[in-house]
Amino acid sequence: MPSRAATVVTAFSVLMAGQAMAFDIQAHRGGRALLPENTLPAFANALSMGVDTLELDVGVTSDGKIVVSHERGINPDLARDARGAYVAAPGTPLVKLRLDEVRAYDVGQIRPDSAYAKQFPDQRAMPGTRIPTLSELFTLVRKSGNLRVRLNIETKIDPNRPDETFDPQAFVAKLLGLIEAETFSDRVMIQSFDWRTLQLVQQQAPEIPTVYLTLQRGSGQTVALDQATNWTAGFSPADHGGSLPRTIKAAGGAIWSPYFGDVTAALVSEAHGVGLRVVVWTVNKREDMARMIELGVDGIISDRPDLLRQVAGEKGIALPAGTLVEP
Repeated sequence: MPSRAATVVTAFSVLMAGQAMAFDIQAHRGGRALLPENTLPAFANALSMGVDTLELDVGVTSDGKIVVSHERGINPDLARDARGAYVAAPGTPLVKLRLDEVRAYDVGQIRPDSAYAKQFPDQRAMPGTRIPTLSELFTLVRKSGNLRVRLNIETKIDPNRPDETFDPQAFVAKLLGLIEAETFSDRVMIQSFDWRTLQLVQQQAPEIPTVYLTLQRGSGQTVALDQATNWTAGFSPADHGGSLPRTIKAAGGAIWSPYFGDVTAALVSEAHGVGLRVVVWTVNKREDMARMIELGVDGIISDRPDLLRQVAGEKGIALPAGTLVEP
């Protein structure tokens, strides 16, 4: 009998075969270099432009609603209150706010004096934009008529900060319940740095591909090659020859999603050898996009999906058609 992990990866391969294992152009947070991140205007822009996948992040409010947000709380660099003032750092965790309280914030314009604003100087402000629910994003995708686009949904949960979110079991139960109710199970992937949530998805919804996010450097490092970390749900590369791809394969993943700076041609080849697709994050420069494509990655997550489309087209990659839609 094949293992559950093998069954999941095989099912995902069959699914992607219908798309000829297409290169995956993913709009990070909807394409945050262009429009406010993780908002309906950004996702509508990406759908209209033409991407393979909408990449996004979700959290859970105190009343159990799934909202689209990269941070586990209200982001002081993005959110303004009813008086038009940006909220004070660090921002209240979503799990301590009801949906109506979350929706009261305007996230349509980056705080002008912030480092974030300097990072994305060309982002078009959309004052009055609210934090959307995942249900609203599903509605937008249906409205677009795009039957091909997928959603890559990240669970924003930190094992080192358990007081800032629902626990993994409750978080995953809420997310999977909504996906099933919205009948989107065949069009989503679930990704996370916190592999506990991915293990739960594999147990409860094995038809949904899981995407194992990793970062091997800096203060935000989530994986180590010589031991398990708080992020890896007990899995250690040391038990798999020091190999991250083999560790993720053993954990049951369908896709490895590393920081692009951690990737080499040898690692891409190794991942392909064990049946994993490789989708790198977050690549915003033309030369880096070209280099990743030349290394043989299967997809790129980018804040600049417009630029990624250009580079991919120059490399002979078939581009997804856009479906014009208003938020």
